[in-house]
Amino acid sequence: MTYPRNLVTADWLAQHLDDPRVVVVDCRFALGEPDQGQGQYAEGHILGAWYLDLNRSLSSPVQVHGGRHPLPAVETFSAMLTAMGVGSEEPNTTLVVAYDDSRFAFASRLWWLLRYLGHDAVAVLDGGWGGWVQGGYPTSVELPQGHQGKFIPAPRHDWVVDIGTVRRRKDEPGVLLIDSRSPERYRGDVEPIDPVAGHIPGAVNYFWQDVSAINGQLKSPPELAHHWADLDAADEVMVYCGSGVTACVNLLAQAVAGRPMAKLYPGGWSDWCSYLINPSDPSNP
Repeated sequence: MTYPRNLVTADWLAQHLDDPRVVVVDCRFALGEPDQGQGQYAEGHILGAWYLDLNRSLSSPVQVHGGRHPLPAVETFSAMLTAMGVGSEEPNTTLVVAYDDSRFAFASRLWWLLRYLGHDAVAVLDGGWGGWVQGGYPTSVELPQGHQGKFIPAPRHDWVVDIGTVRRRKDEPGVLLIDSRSPERYRGDVEPIDPVAGHIPGAVNYFWQDVSAINGQLKSPPELAHHWADLDAADEVMVYCGSGVTACVNLLAQAVAGRPMAKLYPGGWSDWCSYLINPSDPSNP
């Protein structure tokens, strides 16, 4: 079987729901109402889909530094994938399809995590939950039947950067730092989440919602190639957002445009400003 790469349509997924090599994951979530996604899943989800919560499954516990959504512990996350039937002993053993109802905001986090851990057979559902329901495709309230997989992580450590690396490298010639948050948050006009407004000095703004339409469909590869054309002049690209979540939407859009994977600063602005609050912190890199 040849799997799609990075993006699947609702029609394709509906034709492969019975394939044991396809694992569907519901990633719906709301930052302001952390239990909302789990409740939505309980009310109805794609037939056979599992649920992974941003806070509890796709992140590790919050610390003083490291941002609001630190990356999950590799061992814990891998065990979770194994229990869901995800295998990675051979290339393309299992295709994971992630979806949400927030224009890829949370599904792209799972997409990136799997690729970061060496599992490239992963895609997001174009159009998300809304498109699935509007298309009349099968839904369920039943929990999926688990079957054992064997997920073996192979982390690509060079895909991530920490605050120390961002500080040292961001102003070097050929390095481009991208802030994925809204223009208002980038400019510092508003800051609804973090204690400090603004952006990392030297960063340029590429709002993550600009790569998709309001109906939750990603723009076409030619449109995305045009959107990212200015990246051609950069030797290295680093991407961040508030906490390493919606930045993954930009990384997804770059991949669909045929670009190499940029580096993610998972801590993002929430990590960066945690040191601004207490610059004398002895842990300040």
